[in-house]
Amino acid sequence: MRQEDFDFISGVLKERSGLVLTPDKVYLLESRLTPLARQKGMETLDDLMNEVRLRRREDMLAEVTEAMTTNVSFFFRDNTPFDLFKEHIMPAMQRDRAATKRLRIWCAAASTGQEPYSLAILLKEAAAMWKGWKIEIIGTDLSTQVLEKAKAGLYSQFEVQRGLPIQLLVKYFTQVGEMWQINDELRSMVTYRPFNLLDSFRGLGSFDVIFCRNVLIYFDQETKADVLNRMRKAMPDDGTLFLGAAETVLGITDQFKPVPGRRGMYITSDAAQPALKVG
Repeated sequence: MRQEDFDFISGVLKERSGLVLTPDKVYLLESRLTPLARQKGMETLDDLMNEVRLRRREDMLAEVTEAMTTNVSFFFRDNTPFDLFKEHIMPAMQRDRAATKRLRIWCAAASTGQEPYSLAILLKEAAAMWKGWKIEIIGTDLSTQVLEKAKAGLYSQFEVQRGLPIQLLVKYFTQVGEMWQINDELRSMVTYRPFNLLDSFRGLGSFDVIFCRNVLIYFDQETKADVLNRMRKAMPDDGTLFLGAAETVLGITDQFKPVPGRRGMYITSDAAQPALKVG
């Protein structure tokens, strides 16, 4: 890829999505954008670059951004956050929200929906404890394409085999040809909407739990701090934040602090450390 093309595209991505591409990530650009060029009937990646850089076609700039920000997802990814949610967050929320019986969860960068549906399954498996509650799970992503897939809740055999126990597959999915579709009841538990983390959070409301995993690694320090600080404003003092295993708040913001012994789990700096079960 030509240097001028790389500089242009990396600038567009930073401005539109916060994604920071270093020169050693040229291979990522080429692997993501070459299929897009072919889809558009172009012979080479240079042809695509000419369209987006020289002619600045807005429709193609949007497609390039979407292609570069689409991430792989699978059910119960990394397990630990979901174990912590089930064993610690769910009991704590039921106790602390007993008066209002309301619980709001935000899955930022929800991709094709496996993360929010994994949370919906955990809540559904404990349906008796949530009787009479209003529970909202909001899944957002920059890519409208992946959100359409998430809304449909339709996954391949390969996708459902990645992290989803067979008993939950049989219980909550129906086979449709060679695909598997999550049932209507679970799909109705999640609301999806397109959203850019660089935009204001004001219209989203307040959340008791936020999952923002494997997103911050693509941002520079300034953008990470900005996103985290605004997330803090979007949750109460006893809210909980989950980040990816390779992410942290340390050295970035003082609005959150890690929970000792609980990888990827953070509470607000105003909250007392929770009394968590051992094990």
